[in-house]
Amino acid sequence: MTHFGKRLRWFGSEARRERAAGVHPRARGAQFDLRRRLALVCGFLGLGSVALLARALDLQVVDHAFYQQQGDARFLREIPIATSRGMITDRNGEPLAISSPVESIWGNPRELLKAPERLPALARALGMPQDELASRLSARADKEFVYLKRRINPDEAASILALDIPGVASQREYRRFYPQGEALAHVLGFTNIDDRGQEGLELAFDDWLRGTAGAKRVIRDNKGRIVENVDLVRAAQPGHDLALSIDRRIQYLTHRELRNAIAETGASSGSAVVLDVATGEVLAMANLPTFNPNAVGTSPRDAHRNRAVTDLLEPGSTMKPLTVAAGLEAGVITPATLFNTNPGWIPNGRYRTTDTHNYGVLDTTGIIRKSSNVGASLVARRLGDAQFYAFMRRFGYGQRTGSGFPGEAAGLFPSPGSPGWSGTSKQTMSYGYGLSATPLQIATAYAALGNGGLLHQPSFVKGQHNPPKRVLDARIAKQVLHMMQTVTEPGGTATQAAILGYHVAGKTGTSRKASAGGYSRRYIGYFAGLVPVEHPRFAMVVAVNDPDPTRKGYYGGVVAGPVFRNTMEGALRLMDVSPDNLDAWLAVQAAAEAKRMKAEGRALPVPPTAAAASAATNARALQ
Repeated sequence: MTHFGKRLRWFGSEARRERAAGVHPRARGAQFDLRRRLALVCGFLGLGSVALLARALDLQVVDHAFYQQQGDARFLREIPIATSRGMITDRNGEPLAISSPVESIWGNPRELLKAPERLPALARALGMPQDELASRLSARADKEFVYLKRRINPDEAASILALDIPGVASQREYRRFYPQGEALAHVLGFTNIDDRGQEGLELAFDDWLRGTAGAKRVIRDNKGRIVENVDLVRAAQPGHDLALSIDRRIQYLTHRELRNAIAETGASSGSAVVLDVATGEVLAMANLPTFNPNAVGTSPRDAHRNRAVTDLLEPGSTMKPLTVAAGLEAGVITPATLFNTNPGWIPNGRYRTTDTHNYGVLDTTGIIRKSSNVGASLVARRLGDAQFYAFMRRFGYGQRTGSGFPGEAAGLFPSPGSPGWSGTSKQTMSYGYGLSATPLQIATAYAALGNGGLLHQPSFVKGQHNPPKRVLDARIAKQVLHMMQTVTEPGGTATQAAILGYHVAGKTGTSRKASAGGYSRRYIGYFAGLVPVEHPRFAMVVAVNDPDPTRKGYYGGVVAGPVFRNTMEGALRLMDVSPDNLDAWLAVQAAAEAKRMKAEGRALPVPPTAAAASAATNARALQ
């Protein structure tokens, strides 16, 4: 058998064996297809792996910045760093306004609305109705931030965060606190919930007091918690401190005495201002009604007004010393000039200028001592309209004092020839009607009299550069002061303003309140004074608005004089101001000692003769 035949025979037998084994002849080709397919699949997997590696390289190397930014946008946040507002102190460094750290609770509405079953517990912790919380969150459902409760105690905030509610977090803020409360409310003002000044000196010096918030980058988790501090973007800059001219002790005395006067007289309101004569610095400024700056929302809006700076009042007889000073400067009168005020009134256009009593003939000092409207009118008649107007303008009437206090009123003082000026204006203005001023303006004018004719702008900042300007000759200012001294001495209109051991220069004022078509039977009682006369240290103005006539009356010496006396007695002691009237003090002490000895039944000492007193003095000198 040939080789070909043998091979054919082998294939035939092999085919029979495969058929006997149940193997189809085409399966042999299928084995070769499986290998190709396996190779093809492996090829595709290899290409996919290469593509994945290429994409990973693209994401982590080529496009790394873009995707890092996208990731940061979901977890990296730039949050503010709260900073404290500058502290306000009095002239002695005592704190008047400080900032305390607090916490504010905020939430992510998107996260909170995903867990509505947690809202009842959160509402209870926040102290608000659940429906109110749900409404607030629903209104900001597309936002990621909403305040839930602001400026709360850190312990309270910690208890809320302890609930571990998704989307609830806290941030540090500061809240203003005023240790003096109502006593300094009108001077300091207050800040809003964002710690920005709204009224008073908090508003006037807001840029100085307010710090600059910082910023930092942090990573937050999905519950709003800070996981990591990444970077400090900007350091926080705290606000600057501010030292005021206010003396906390004198402020307390002023507020206390004004409150007592309002209670005793039944007045509707009152104001008091104390100035340092030598510098023009405001040592105290009080108003009633007042409010609590630590709880602003609990008081009526009208109580926030700083009446000593914003309210315009007709100054009444406090104008008379200035009218006399204008006459002395113009040379139309002297301290000895006599004025016939009989029969207690003189014509004033269609009306009459009248005195409370018929004082007869008065000298210049008597006009001030008796507070004669007729006498002041007779002085003003000797002055020209422009002359009178220019003099009062020099003392600040009809213009702001320059204190810088927000909302300060300029007052009303019409000029000659203006619609507000008539033929009777000068006469009525000479005793305080037909113009208006603030208590601060009156105090500033009186401080100029006490400062030898040098007028300082009133200042609320300790040590502020405040050069004076001369508005009156020092000799005339001294003459007027001594005339004003008689007001608080026996026979004057303000003996209740006298202070033992000190000479007090002052002037009462009682002006009727304007009403539609004239003046009503309602009054404002004033006292404006300086102490001590020889070297004036303090100028003080007290205005008591609408006192009840059935209680203590309504005259300025009665309703406002005691406020001046009691406040200045304390201030003179606090500032250690030497007495300038020791004779009166010694006389009172001797009378008290004699009364005590008489009550004890002891013999009264015999006053020594002049010779004996001289001998005793010499003997003591030789010892």
